[in-house]
Amino acid sequence: MWSGGRLFPQLIDFLRAENADVVALQEVHDSPETTPKERLRSMEVLKRELAYPFQEFAFAFNLSLPEGTFPQGNAVLSKFPIKEHSTVSLFDSVQDEYRDIPEHWPIEPRILQCALLNTPVGEVNVFNVHGVWDLAGDNPSTQRRTMVERMLRAIEDKPNVLLTGDTNASSGNPLLKHIDARLTNVFGRELTTTFNMRRKDKPGYATAAVDHMWVSPSIKVLSKKCPDIDISDHLPLVVTLEI
Repeated sequence: MWSGGRLFPQLIDFLRAENADVVALQEVHDSPETTPKERLRSMEVLKRELAYPFQEFAFAFNLSLPEGTFPQGNAVLSKFPIKEHSTVSLFDSVQDEYRDIPEHWPIEPRILQCALLNTPVGEVNVFNVHGVWDLAGDNPSTQRRTMVERMLRAIEDKPNVLLTGDTNASSGNPLLKHIDARLTNVFGRELTTTFNMRRKDKPGYATAAVDHMWVSPSIKVLSKKCPDIDISDHLPLVVTLEI
């Protein structure tokens, strides 16, 4: 959502038009309604504007800003009941308050949100990731290895898996092959970038596809797209699945 929703009007219009059954979001804020800036109370705005009947926020850390301290994390919006909900830490970094400065980026707490949906065709396991940061997307770092190991442990033996989000690891990272061995990589290496280059000033982002989606082999992919649209600093992934 880019810091809670820096482009909220465009983002809401896009989500309303897509009318997806399930939405997985990262960089979401869940602050009190009294917080003046809408992007710092993302959940309240999403509930008001989209009215998804089932919504869960997964806390990652408290972000320290000049205006105060605000909880940030991931969110799943669903038209189906969310039967169970939990959060997995992707590497060991504990901070009471996080300041968004370059020296803190490598130690920013990152999470995997887990939501078990009760759908008309049975249970669906949605895993919504915001991965560990490293400017070199192909780097198979120790932190990234821990991240992938914990993601694989979370999906183990689960039926009807949808694993998606911002991994902060590029499609060429060798560690992602371990996930490819268990699940179907919907986009594979088809995407050149998943960044919105209208909002990025470093040329390296133009060749970095870090947002991914994997599904259980039993799930059929009917359509897929990554629209080049100005709603965030990343581009959205939109997929139609048949279970």
